[in-house]
Amino acid sequence: MLTKIREKSQGVFAWVILLLICVPFALWGIQNYLGGGSERPVVTVGDKEFFERDVNNAYTQFAQSLSGMNFDEALIKKQALEKLINDEVLWQYVQEKGLVITNQTARELVQNLDFLQTDGKFDKTKYKSLLATQRMTPAEFAARIKKALTMEQMQKTVIESSFAAQADVERFFAIQNQTRDIEYIKIPLPKNIAEPTDDEALAYYEQHKDQFQTPEKVKVEYVELSLDNLAKQIDVTDEALKAYYEDHKAEYSTPARYRISHILFKFNKNKSEDKVALERALKAKRALQKKSFDELAAEISDDKLTAQKGGDLGYFSEGVMDKAFEEAVKSLKPGDVSKPVKSAFGYHLIKLTEMTPAKIKPFDEVKDEVLARYRKERAENRFYELGELMAEVSYENPDNLSPIAEEIGAEIKQTAWFTRQAGQGIAEQPAVRSAAFSEDVLKGNNSEPIELGNDRLVVLRVLEHQPAQPEAFDAVKSTIKAQLQKDKARKMAEETAQQIRQALSQGMTMAEVADKYKLEPHTITGLARDNAEVSLPIKQVVFKAAKPLPGKPTIVTTTDVDGSQDVISLNKVNPGKLSKEDKLKLKLAIRNIAKAYGDTEFNAFLKALRERTTIRQRTD
Repeated sequence: MLTKIREKSQGVFAWVILLLICVPFALWGIQNYLGGGSERPVVTVGDKEFFERDVNNAYTQFAQSLSGMNFDEALIKKQALEKLINDEVLWQYVQEKGLVITNQTARELVQNLDFLQTDGKFDKTKYKSLLATQRMTPAEFAARIKKALTMEQMQKTVIESSFAAQADVERFFAIQNQTRDIEYIKIPLPKNIAEPTDDEALAYYEQHKDQFQTPEKVKVEYVELSLDNLAKQIDVTDEALKAYYEDHKAEYSTPARYRISHILFKFNKNKSEDKVALERALKAKRALQKKSFDELAAEISDDKLTAQKGGDLGYFSEGVMDKAFEEAVKSLKPGDVSKPVKSAFGYHLIKLTEMTPAKIKPFDEVKDEVLARYRKERAENRFYELGELMAEVSYENPDNLSPIAEEIGAEIKQTAWFTRQAGQGIAEQPAVRSAAFSEDVLKGNNSEPIELGNDRLVVLRVLEHQPAQPEAFDAVKSTIKAQLQKDKARKMAEETAQQIRQALSQGMTMAEVADKYKLEPHTITGLARDNAEVSLPIKQVVFKAAKPLPGKPTIVTTTDVDGSQDVISLNKVNPGKLSKEDKLKLKLAIRNIAKAYGDTEFNAFLKALRERTTIRQRTD
């Protein structure tokens, strides 16, 4: 459910909806409802205080959104804190300006939230369950929705006020399509570097012990709540299953398909033209006694696109046509032509050319599918209830998983050792690793419920914790020696590159330098950004390099992907031209550049708000 919200939310609104709506199982910590006690805030924005738990909760949401990707925990936590600050200064500004969202707008959003839908309709039972699990009244929930929408409105006001002119786009493509003429020499890493001695390796080891440590790791025990497991426990009778099938029979049916042709007689919605169009249709109906439908359609139909195909409209499924049109079609047999049928476009003579009857899959054929859906739907409310119970029992028994396991009827499981970067089983999930290595859990407390997808919750606690420990010198000696050899080779290549760069700067040609150092020169005329023959580091440094002066190329160096050094002479910059393909993309480019301008302006707007707001951040 949280995932669905993320998919439909962007920017400020994405964060605000996650931080404020508190959908089931975000479970921001019961202590949030009980106050902060004597805890010192991590940051104060104006008069608003944020505590460690607020940052941890924001970080957890961030980590879950990055599931399956490697990321820097410290960096993500810093970004989460920055986002909390940005959202708060924006909210304070919104309040100051008196911006509001109507109750009707909030109500419509709530009723269209995916996780409150059943069979495409707003489900009051789910809504009440949500409010109950979060201990909120409808008014409180609506207030949080309105807050989120108001902030989104402010963001859109800034971003959507930006625009890009065609000149901006042409300048963009002139830079994007720019090509550059270059010469370059590649200096490979020297081979046959003497192996460092044991003493050299030991000296390096003593100076860099922090680089040679076994990673910190933990084992955890955990209790898991699974919607699938709950569904399997639902008792089902054949009578209940057949009743469910009957109620949802349309979902196990293939609707009837019709291939139809028509002859259209247009009118412009005034009585006189309506009458004329009807008379034309009746006359055409009589003419079908002497002419074929295809011939008549080609001669008189006002739908010129289909007229030459005998009026053929193709295939339609039941339920997608205009009501009057569909009723007329369903009354026909293949080959029959209808009486004049009125629509918003005019009068139609409709011919049914083919018909495939609706097909309903029999109960026995879909019984397994019906059973799975029935159980899952019946299990969902129980899943919500037990999820809230997990949070409450975990909070009341912070150092023990047994009460949780007893309450929800689950077993306590254990993981193998895992690190902050990798693990197996549930430890493959970044959110699990993040929780396991959080300060509170490492102290021996239970984690808050962790959402794994839309249908699994886990509460864990650490069984064993092994801090990072230095590795013995003998275990890493060979690695250190290989690293020292590589470092020495790289340093020698860099020194050669600097010598070549200096020689080029003093007037030697690339060919002369290549001959002196016994290296191969390369020349590329019109190097484009998408050139696949040149490595990415070369392209990056070339397109960042300053434009050369007349008779004086720009000399740059870079380290290539294999560790070798490249010395590059940028000789000429060729202005880009707007291609035919680019011209087809102009509208899209204008929108994208305007969006980029808008994002930049919104970031500047946030920066200005932060500068005028008193922000006090804890430094310890």
